[in-house]
Amino acid sequence: MRHEVRFSGFGGQGIILSAVILGRAAVMYDSLYAVQTQVYGPEARGGASMSAVIIDDEPILYPKVTSPDIFVIMSQEGFEKYGAQAPEDATMLLDSSLVHSRPQCRVIEIPATREAKEKLGREIVANIVMLGALVSATRVVTETAIEKAILDSVPKGTESLNLKAMKRGFELARVVE
Repeated sequence: MRHEVRFSGFGGQGIILSAVILGRAAVMYDSLYAVQTQVYGPEARGGASMSAVIIDDEPILYPKVTSPDIFVIMSQEGFEKYGAQAPEDATMLLDSSLVHSRPQCRVIEIPATREAKEKLGREIVANIVMLGALVSATRVVTETAIEKAILDSVPKGTESLNLKAMKRGFELARVVE
């Protein structure tokens, strides 16, 4: 059941946090194995940022993503740098509010940034909207596991907002299926 998930967007969108939360959900709440990696550097100041998670039901022997089968893309630059070469058999969730290109693979368009801003009043939770959509669309971890991992990871006082964002992501992914 191995999945290699690559997240990309621009610095400040919570790309690394998303991967950390997904890995936490897999390990702590679904009893799976996970390895998470990330790219730091000038990306932290607004350039393309990338983080990746490998999730498997068997121990992971090599920690680098070599052939991602799931992509979560939250910016045009992130798409160009980390998603444009997605294989045809991959699944890509992309933030249709910010990404204008489309790959050859299966695409699930989630207007995460727009929804976070307009429906939830906080653009900063767009990454959580995308996590909800990712889980709903791919079942890479269970909805219960991602909910618990989000609650473990978000700042105190923001739990309710983040759960609303996650649930909005679940809903958006179900609409496109």
